[in-house]
Formats: sequence, C-alpha cells, structure tokens
Amino acid sequence: MELIQSLLKEMEQEANTTRKMLSIIPEDKFNWQPHPKSMSIIRLATHIAELPTWVSMVLTTEELDFATAPYTPKVINNVKELLAYFEESLADGKAHLEKAKLSQFDEKWTLRNGSDIYDVSPKGEVIRMAYCQIVHHRAQLGVFLRLLDVAIPGSYGPSADEEFKVAVVDTPAAV
Repeated sequence: MELIQSLLKEMEQEANTTRKMLSIIPEDKFNWQPHPKSMSIIRLATHIAELPTWVSMVLTTEELDFATAPYTPKVINNVKELLAYFEESLADGKAHLEKAKLSQFDEKWTLRNGSDIYDVSPKGEVIRMAYCQIVHHRAQLGVFLRLLDVAIPGSYGPSADEEFKVAVVDTPAAV
C-alpha cells in the first residue's frame, strides 16, 4: 500500500477512536484537572481535536517557532463544538495529506522556540509523531475520565468497561 494511502487509512481509524473518547467527556467536568500541573480536560480535549491540523502545518511550512507563533487554544463550550472542531481539523489534515507528494516526506521540518531547537526531522517522521501525539493524549484523556469514573470505550478492542467474551480454544495437551 502506498505510504500516503496508509497514512490516510490510519488517520481515519484513529479518528473513529478519538470521536468515541471526545464524545463521552462530561461537560460539567471541562475544567477538572487531576493535578495542578495537568491540563484541564477541555484543554487536553481541544489539543486532541486540533492535532490532525499538524499534518497540514507540517506539509505547508518548514517549521513551527513558538516564539513567533504563540499557542492560543480554540475556545470550546460543549461537546458538540468539540466534535465539530475535531471534524474540521480532521478534514483539513486529510485534505492536505491527499494532495501531498511523497518527496515532501523527506524535507526537513523544525520545531523550535526562538534559538532553542527542539527537533529537526523529515516531514514524514513529524507526521507520524503527530499521530502518536493523538494516541498519547487520547490515552491521557482516558486516565482523566477513568479518575472521574466515566466508562471508557475500547480503542483497539474492548475496554475493561465493555462486556466482551473470551473465546476458549481447545489446545492439545502438552506432551
């Protein structure tokens, strides 16, 4: 399978799981955080929802410099807005990936804060890192929700909160 088609397929598969996680956030817990150093649930969820746009950013720029492009998260007031923002971000990321050229994946991309360079990597690797960030932060959100006793949907199979049956397979006795 071609790399771009594979990345588009993975993006959609991860989007299905992300939708499930974002949709179960209790709106009355948007400002909750498990620790003073942790993000609030809504800040974390908003970041998850925007991460597909990193694909677009990486494909259309040479760097992100936090010193010249300070981060201002989108204001989200409810789960409906959160899901709409995610779908908008996902459509943007997919559209840029669909028209990407394979040669772009080898171009260097830099993440910095002024003169402090955090990373210089090929754009293809940065896109994969963005996917990993979605999974990482989605798992973080799962822990936040678990601490609030919210039932967690499965990601790559059933979760501990979902009923599932384990198939018992007869195996030959060890000789």
